[in-house]
Amino acid sequence: MINRIPLQSKRTSFIILLFLIAFINPSCKTESGKPVDKPNILMITSEDNSAYFLGCYGNEMATTPNLDKLAAEGFMYTRAFANCPVCAPARNTILTGVYAASNGNEQMRSKYAKSEIVKTYPEYFREAGYYCTNNVKTDYNYAGDWDAIWDECSRTATYNNRQQGQPFFAVFSNFTTHESQIHKQIPTAELKHDPAKVEIAPYHPDLPEIRHDWAQYYDRNEQMDAEIGQILKELEESGEAENTIVIYYGDHGGVLARSKRYVYETGTRVPFIIRIPEKYQKLFPAKNPGEPVERIVSFVDLLPTFLSIIGVEIPDHLQGNAFLGEQKTKNPEYAFMTRQRMDERFDMVRAVRDNKYRYIRNYMPFRITMQHLDYLFRAPSAQAWEDAFKAGNTNKIQSRAFLEKPLEELYDTENDPWEINNLAENPEYAEILERMRKAETDWMRETRDVGLIPEMDYQYFAGQGAFYDYMRSEDCPFEELLEAAQQATNPDADIEYFIQNLQNENRAIRYWGAVGLLIHRDKAASAVNALKVAVTDSSSAVATLAAETLFRMNYQDLAVSSYERILADTVAYSSLDRCFALNSVDAVNASSPFLKSQVEKVYFMKPDQQATMVENYDQRIAKTLLLKWDMLADEPN
Repeated sequence: MINRIPLQSKRTSFIILLFLIAFINPSCKTESGKPVDKPNILMITSEDNSAYFLGCYGNEMATTPNLDKLAAEGFMYTRAFANCPVCAPARNTILTGVYAASNGNEQMRSKYAKSEIVKTYPEYFREAGYYCTNNVKTDYNYAGDWDAIWDECSRTATYNNRQQGQPFFAVFSNFTTHESQIHKQIPTAELKHDPAKVEIAPYHPDLPEIRHDWAQYYDRNEQMDAEIGQILKELEESGEAENTIVIYYGDHGGVLARSKRYVYETGTRVPFIIRIPEKYQKLFPAKNPGEPVERIVSFVDLLPTFLSIIGVEIPDHLQGNAFLGEQKTKNPEYAFMTRQRMDERFDMVRAVRDNKYRYIRNYMPFRITMQHLDYLFRAPSAQAWEDAFKAGNTNKIQSRAFLEKPLEELYDTENDPWEINNLAENPEYAEILERMRKAETDWMRETRDVGLIPEMDYQYFAGQGAFYDYMRSEDCPFEELLEAAQQATNPDADIEYFIQNLQNENRAIRYWGAVGLLIHRDKAASAVNALKVAVTDSSSAVATLAAETLFRMNYQDLAVSSYERILADTVAYSSLDRCFALNSVDAVNASSPFLKSQVEKVYFMKPDQQATMVENYDQRIAKTLLLKWDMLADEPN
C-alpha cells in the first residue's frame, strides 16, 4: 500500500526544501528567477582624503577616472561624513555602529576596553554565514584582539578563499593618500599636477611649500584611484561583480593642515559611493544609477545599514540610521562629529551638521586649533604655515588657526565652503544657532558622551572596565556632568557656580569647574583662593587647569610649582598626566630651571609599558618643548 502525503504537507516540505537549498547554496534562485541570495559586499577605503579631491564631486583638477566611473554606475552620496576626523576613532565607530565618543574609544591611539554589549560588524556577518576578510588595516582603537573578528586579516586576505557559494564581506584599505605621503616631497619637476594652478584654501598662506603639498596630494589621489581601479578589475574578472555591492569611502578628510583632525568640512566630509547590481535594485537609494544622493549619512550608519541589507534585525544599542534595505529609516536631520586627544595634543570639540550649516562647540577654547603636533608638522606645508604666522606674514583669516578659539562656530557650508566666516555672533542666525546647539546637547545626552570625563581620570572612574557601561551606570552623575560642561562653555559666566564645581566631591565635575574658570579667567578674581587649593588636586586634570588659570592671572610662581610637582612625581602620575601638564606648559610658555630639567627627564624616560596610550606621547611633547627652549638639537624625523 502506498502512503499518500497530504497536499498541505507537500507544500510545507517544498518550502522547507527551498529554505535548505538557499542556506546551503546562497546563490540559488527560485524558478521565477527572483534572487533569494545574500549579496556579497566589497568595501574599499582610502586614507585621509576629502570628497573635495575626487572629480565626481566637482573638482575639475582631480584625476580620478575609476572612482568617477564608479559614481556614474552607482550612487554618490553628497552629504557623507566621518564622525571623527582621524582614523582610529573613525574606524571604531564604523566597526561598532556606536560613536567612539560613546564607546569611550575616542582618544587617538588608546587601548581602553570595549563593552561586551557592543559587537563588531564582522561578528554579525559571520553569524549570518558570510566569509569576512580584511586587507589589511585594523587600528580600531580599543583593547582586544582585532584580528580574531575576521576569517582572514592580512596583506594577502582575499574573498577567493571562501567556501563555494558562500557570500563574502571583504575590506581593502588603500594607504596611498595617507598623510605620511606628503611628508617627503616629490621634486616639483616630477609632479603631474602643477602647483601654480592649484586652488588653495583661503586660510592657507600662498607659500611654495603649501602649493607643492596641494599638488603632490592631487598626485597621490590619482595614484590611489588607479589602485582602486585594479581592485574593481579583479572583482570583474572573478565573475562576482553582478553579485557584489561595492562601497567606497575615504576614512575621513585631509590631509593639508586644518583638515584631518579637525571637525570642519575638510576634515569630516568624505567621498562615499555605493554601486548596487541590478539584481538588488530594490536597494537603490535613487531611481537610477548615476543619480547623486543628498541624504545625510555618516559612519555610525554603516553597521545598521549592513544588517538591514542582509536581513538581520538591528539591535537597539546601535546609534546610527540604516540608509538602505528593509529597515531603512527616514532621512536624519543631522550628522554629529567629535574630536578629543590627537596623539600628544588635547582638545575637545563637538560638531553638528545639517543640510546646510555646521555648528561647532569648543570645550577647550584656550587651546589653539593648530597646536604643534609632531606628526602633523612633518608636512612641509604645515611647518611653513606656522613659520609664516610667527613671522607676522599671515592675514587675519590665515592667523586664526594659531589663536584661541571662540566658544561656538557656525558656518553656512553652501556659501562658505572653506568655513572662514563664523556666523555664531551674528543675530540674524540666532535661531539656527540655538537649534543646532540644542541638537548637540541632546546628542550628548542620548549617546552618553564620554568626553564629559577627562581622559586622565578614566581609570579612576571605570577601572579596567568599558566607559560605555560606566556612563550608563548609577555611579555616573551624567546630568550633573553635562550641565557642568555646558555651563563652563556658556558665554555668560557664573563664577560662583564654577567655584562650587571646583570644590565638588566628583573630580570630573571639579574639572569642569576649572575649565569654566580658565575660559572666563578675566572675570575670575574671586576664585583665586579656590584655585590655589585646586593646584594640589589629586586629579592632574584639575590641578593642571587650575595652575594654568593662575598663570594667566599672573600667579606664575604658584602655577609653575604645580607643573613641577606633576612632572616630578612619577608614582602618583602617569605618562598621560604628564602629557596633559606639558600641553599646558607649552600653551602658557611656562619655564623655570627645575621645570626644564623635569621636561628633559620626561624626554629621556624609559617608556611606560602600562600606559593607556599606545605610545608615550608625553615624550613627543617634551621634545617639542626642549626644541623650543633650544635644549635639544633638532633631529630628522
